[in-house]
Amino acid sequence: MSKLPAQLEIILVMLAGWMNRRQQAVIAYLRAENEILKAQLKGRPKLNHDERRRLAVLGKALGRKVLGEVATIVTPDTILHWHRRLIARKWTFRRRPGRPGVMREIRQWVVRMAKADPLWGYTSIRDRLNNLGHRVSRSTVVNILKQAGIEPAPKRSRSTPWSKFLKAHWSGLAAMDFTTVEVWTSRGLVTYYVLFVMELATRKVACAGITPHPDTSWLKQIGRQLTDSFSGFLRGKKFVLMDRAGYFSEAFRNLLKQAGVRPVRVPASSPNCNAHIERFIGSFKREVNDRLIFFGEEHLRHTTREYLAYYHQERNHQGIDSRIIEPGKEVGIGDGQIRHRERLGGMLNHFYREAA
Repeated sequence: MSKLPAQLEIILVMLAGWMNRRQQAVIAYLRAENEILKAQLKGRPKLNHDERRRLAVLGKALGRKVLGEVATIVTPDTILHWHRRLIARKWTFRRRPGRPGVMREIRQWVVRMAKADPLWGYTSIRDRLNNLGHRVSRSTVVNILKQAGIEPAPKRSRSTPWSKFLKAHWSGLAAMDFTTVEVWTSRGLVTYYVLFVMELATRKVACAGITPHPDTSWLKQIGRQLTDSFSGFLRGKKFVLMDRAGYFSEAFRNLLKQAGVRPVRVPASSPNCNAHIERFIGSFKREVNDRLIFFGEEHLRHTTREYLAYYHQERNHQGIDSRIIEPGKEVGIGDGQIRHRERLGGMLNHFYREAA
C-alpha cells in the first residue's frame, strides 16, 4: 500500500487540529451556557429517570477525566453512580412479597356487574365471573367491592342511583321548572314567571304558562291543561321532575298524582338532578333573555313563541347527536339554494338549503 504524499499528510494533520480546536470551542461554549443556566436555577435541578439514564450512558463513554471537564449539572461521580445502578437494575429481579394482585380486568368487571344489577350479591358476581372464564373466590369479590366503596346487595338494592332511575324511566319522564323575566309595564318593572315543561326523551319543550303571580290556583289550572287526556303535554308521562320551590305546592302535586303523573322532587340545591330543563333555561336566558328589554307581557309571549319555534325547528342539539328536533319541510340536500331565516330581528339565525 502506497504512503500518502507528505503534503496530504500535512493537510490532514492541519484539518484534524482545526476540528479538534473547533470541538473544544463548542464544548467550552456549551459548558459556559450550562453554568449560566444552572446559576439561574433555584436549588438542584430535578431529573427524571429517563434523563438520568441518558446522562449515565453518555457519561460512561466519556470517562471520569472528560466528565470532570464538561459536566456542570452534576458531578462525574454522580453520573458514574447512575450508570452502576442502571447495570444493577438490568440484572436484578425483585419479587414483591405477598399474593399477586387481582388482574385489573377482573376488578373492572366486578365493579361493573355490581353497578349493573343491585340485586347481585357476592356469590352471584363470582358465578358470573366464572361464566366469563375468570375463576375467583367469593372473598376476592368482597374485597374488591369494599375497596370500591360499594355496599352489599341488600343495601345496594334499596338505594337506586339517580342515573339508573332516569335510564329506566326515560320514555315516561318529563321535567318542569320556572325562570324569571323582568318586564317593563305601565306599573313599572314587573317580574314575570315563565313555566317550561320538557319531554326528556325527545327534548321537546312547551311553555306551560306566563304570569306575574304563580299562586296555587294558577298552577292547578296549568296542571289540568298539562294532564289533559287529549292534548296535554304530560299525556302518557309517568314521572315529572321538579325542584322543591314553594310554587310547586302540595295541592299542585296531588293534582298531578290524580292524573297518573308522579311528581319527583329532586334534592335541595341539586340542579344537576334536573340538568336537562336547567340547560334549556340557561340557553333561553343566554340567547334571548339577556339580550332583550321586554316591554309588556305580549312582547314576552311573542319572544317565547319565536324562541321555541327556533329551538324545535332550527337549532341543533348536542344531547341528541346534534340533530334538529323537528326539521322543517323546506330543508333539503343537494344543489338547492341556500336560504337565511331571521327571528327576533336577526337575534336568532338559521341557514338551510331549499328542497329541490
